[in-house]
Amino acid sequence: MEPKNIHFGGGPAETVVNPVVMLLVLVVGVLIVLWPRAKTIAPVLAISILIPIDQILVVGGLHFPMLRLLALFGILRIIWERISARTRIFSGGMNKIDVAVIGLALSTAVAGVALFREMGAFVFQLGKLCTVFGIYFLLRFLIRDKDDVFSMIRTLAWVAAVVAPVMIWEVATGHNPYALLGGSQAAFYGDVIERSGRFRATGCFGHPILAGTFGAILLPLFVALWREGTKNRALALIGIVSATVITLAANSSTPVFSYAAGVIALCLWPMRRWMRWLRWGIVTTIIGLHMVMKAPVWHLIARVDITGGSSSYHRFMLIDECIRHFADWWLIGVKSTAAWGWDMWDTANQYVGTCDASGLLPFLLFLATIVYGFRYLGRARRASSNKDEQIFLWILGAALFANVVAFFGISYWDQTQVVWYSLLAAIGASSVVSPKVQVNKPLRRASEFPDPTVQLTAEALVAGIPTVRT
Repeated sequence: MEPKNIHFGGGPAETVVNPVVMLLVLVVGVLIVLWPRAKTIAPVLAISILIPIDQILVVGGLHFPMLRLLALFGILRIIWERISARTRIFSGGMNKIDVAVIGLALSTAVAGVALFREMGAFVFQLGKLCTVFGIYFLLRFLIRDKDDVFSMIRTLAWVAAVVAPVMIWEVATGHNPYALLGGSQAAFYGDVIERSGRFRATGCFGHPILAGTFGAILLPLFVALWREGTKNRALALIGIVSATVITLAANSSTPVFSYAAGVIALCLWPMRRWMRWLRWGIVTTIIGLHMVMKAPVWHLIARVDITGGSSSYHRFMLIDECIRHFADWWLIGVKSTAAWGWDMWDTANQYVGTCDASGLLPFLLFLATIVYGFRYLGRARRASSNKDEQIFLWILGAALFANVVAFFGISYWDQTQVVWYSLLAAIGASSVVSPKVQVNKPLRRASEFPDPTVQLTAEALVAGIPTVRT
């Protein structure tokens, strides 16, 4: 049965925010506007992830979850930086990932307004645009080079170290400490979800699957931190253990698959020169299975159950019904998918959810975000002759692949999107090599630099080191 609260105009009628939470958000908001850029990464990531989405400020009937409030401060910072012209908003300039993210947000908003044609839809989409642009632009502005990327990873390790004990406590006691904050969903956090006699920990996230996915997609990044040097290994180990605990405590199949995908991607480093053949081999195998199987090849999803009691058949049906109803959603999406079958209102799949709610164009733009992420990382890796740098870029690709797998089992509708946008910002900052340049070919004219003897080569730009040519 479709929940009645999935309609415009829902949510709390008045502000439901813990005073301590509100104070922390305001303090971090001031830091976003006033603090030096590099110092702002840690508080922004920590607060935006650790505060649950049920802490909501209501002003004039408009809802501002704390993540959206932080996004507003981020927009103020971006506007100020743009007016003062102190630095470029995007490191390396705007890339195709940025264009895809912006296009995805705008096309989704237009489709949503065109589909429902009511003021509630306009307000809802405006709020989503505020959150996406505020958070994504802010992270792209804050994370500009490799040092910023590792600052991001170190912060995420500390955040994971906070979330893991909370989820352990949930599994042990059946109670989530976040219920003590008294948000609009305090009852949800107070009663821990059970499956097959085992608790499914939620932590500060909107659902156990999202909580487990948070840990799973971070594992490759903590491996990168381990490789960065002995001074980072204690924190990296804490991050790896915490990510594993979070993944298991959620008691969900999607996080386990994402975790395994990240590990497998890391292990494929020795086969990097044969990845094209491997990819085409997988595609050929899938097509061959589809030709010989009685059911469509995506029916294989229904046969997978790692944790026991998994809703894998539901995931298969989501994909199957989405394909069958292509004519219904391809233009601007559909208002509801509940009539397509039992429990079909719950589009727990990022790909299917994008199609059903917004149409074909947003779906293609979402895929473009992923494709350009892999493309930039691949070209930057091939442009570098430094093996450590190549491995670092490969690890970012492994983290991206873990997200690609996670999207088959859940959509990022809570603060998990902060981690996704952080990864995209890290990719943009770490792979600023132009797709058309070759190693040691100048990226810019010497006249663009104060000293005409200084040029940036593709290899040096990846490493973040200027090269002097005499």
